[in-house]
Amino acid sequence: VQLQASGGGLVQSGGSLKLSCTASGRIGDINVRAWFRQSPGRKRELVASLTNFGRTNYADSVKGRFTISRDGADNTWFLQMDNLKPEDTAAYRCHALTGVDHQNWGRGTLVTVSS
Repeated sequence: VQLQASGGGLVQSGGSLKLSCTASGRIGDINVRAWFRQSPGRKRELVASLTNFGRTNYADSVKGRFTISRDGADNTWFLQMDNLKPEDTAAYRCHALTGVDHQNWGRGTLVTVSS
């Protein structure tokens, strides 16, 4: 599975951005869709995930502000980010879990939140 993320940019604190991840290849093998982020000096963090059964999981730091969703065709998923804070500044990467435990990563898209 190949993943392509887009939608990052510069936004002021309190603003919103929507990230998109488009998948190609063996889309039917995807079990979990997710977004991770990493900023300099910090560990990579799971931001949000969405299973094929519709179960979502969010990092405590983004609960109530971020929403993960997908389109009906299953080849694109999104991360709606509202009320952004400077600490949300990071490179965001989309991720897909296929098979038993095969990791598929997209390239990062940079989100910068100014105070």
